[in-house]
Amino acid sequence: PGNGWHEDPQVPSPRATHADYKKSGWSRGHMCPAGDNKWDNDAMYDTFLYSNVCPQHPRWNSGDWNEIEIACRRWAQNFNDIYIICGPIYFRKEHQTIGANRIMVPDAFFKVVICLNGTPKGIGFICRNTEGNRRKDMYVNSISQVERITGMTFFPNLPSDISFMVKNGADIKSWDMP
Repeated sequence: PGNGWHEDPQVPSPRATHADYKKSGWSRGHMCPAGDNKWDNDAMYDTFLYSNVCPQHPRWNSGDWNEIEIACRRWAQNFNDIYIICGPIYFRKEHQTIGANRIMVPDAFFKVVICLNGTPKGIGFICRNTEGNRRKDMYVNSISQVERITGMTFFPNLPSDISFMVKNGADIKSWDMP
């Protein structure tokens, strides 16, 4: 109770609503996971804003994407301090939409993670918005590769030597991910 899905009044209309997702066949996939915000009721409540979700394939959302989110929580516990950025990727100009508000269905999602404690490291993930069910290392990319694919620049204020280290490595074993 109290964590129900709700519209974001700060987003101008038209904006995503419950009706857009209802019977669409797509899950409401969190960008900032609810499981990351159990520390505060207001933070948890805000994760259920429609501005924090994108249409995700149901098996992907509850499967591989969820497993990556769980791994990130474990990394946060193990390394005490990590930074995560994620979002949708649209590969083509024409996209499937859902609902009366024409919410675009992403082709894929990205997640980039850095840890600056100890030896700095980074890892990126590119995940197609499909059924999933693959080994996690199949989604691994360097952050530089994710930047190239998304056209975004992540962590632009890092010193150049640290930036090179975290953006060009992608060693899943150094993150201890099963």
